[in-house]
Amino acid sequence: MNYFRLAEVKGIFDELDSWIRRKLRCVIWRQWKRYSARAKGLLRRGLKEVQAWESATNGRGPRWNAGASHMHAAFPKSYFDRCGLLSLLEQRLRFQLAS
Repeated sequence: MNYFRLAEVKGIFDELDSWIRRKLRCVIWRQWKRYSARAKGLLRRGLKEVQAWESATNGRGPRWNAGASHMHAAFPKSYFDRCGLLSLLEQRLRFQLAS
């Protein structure tokens, strides 16, 4: 019975981690209010110029862009790890190994 509970929690924590990162990408997109700021921000994060400008001017909203491939490329999970964002899934594994 315990195994199934842990397996269920793993999926939930993974979804929550993913949701949190998407919300953070959405905040970043909203902070870049203008097309030029969005394009420059994406360029600074390593996207090619054509892709950065196409993404910045796509006319879609922040929520859509937060889940798009250009934001995942610019802000991968490793970016948030370096910023100190704790992963719920990794914390669960740490606690599990400690007990």
